Amino acid sequence: MKAAKTRGAQYRFLLGLCLSILSLQVSYAEKADQDKPIILEAEKVSVNDVQQIYDLEGEVVLIKGSILITGEKGNIRVDPEGYEYVDVKGDGNTTASFRQKREGLADEFMQGRGQTVTYNAKTELLTLTGDASLKRLQNMQMIDQLRGWKIDYDDVKQYYLVSPPASAKPEDLPQARAILSPRRKATLEK
Repeated sequence: MKAAKTRGAQYRFLLGLCLSILSLQVSYAEKADQDKPIILEAEKVSVNDVQQIYDLEGEVVLIKGSILITGEKGNIRVDPEGYEYVDVKGDGNTTASFRQKREGLADEFMQGRGQTVTYNAKTELLTLTGDASLKRLQNMQMIDQLRGWKIDYDDVKQYYLVSPPASAKPEDLPQARAILSPRRKATLEK
């Protein structure tokens, strides 16, 4: 059991280390998204304007600038500073999805899916949970791809982390997978 825990810790450390290499690419989320209005679509919308909480059910679509989040059920909370905290879930048949254009020279997007998509606009932290996948696309070509049970992507620190459920036994873990493209000098120059 101890060896399995050590193996799991080594696995998470090595994967985190490999994925932090992606921080070499200087490209961030569209900063213009912060100033855009939120457009919400759903079959049912409940608005608590005093507490700034929005509940959505059925074919949820959230658009804010270049950010597009879809799912079947969603909750959005806006803090006093105006930052949004988004939690969107799929149902048994569909997943929730996230897509955002990134700033930079190329036409680059982050695109992901999972049973749950959580996005914190203040910290620019995206979490995809439940059979999650995340891709970085440049000119509609896949540059990087991650798969696993849970993926955290910190856009500010340019950091990915793929992790298993906290309650998972090492022998039951699905294997995390990453496909990382080499970084060329021309890619790093602005």
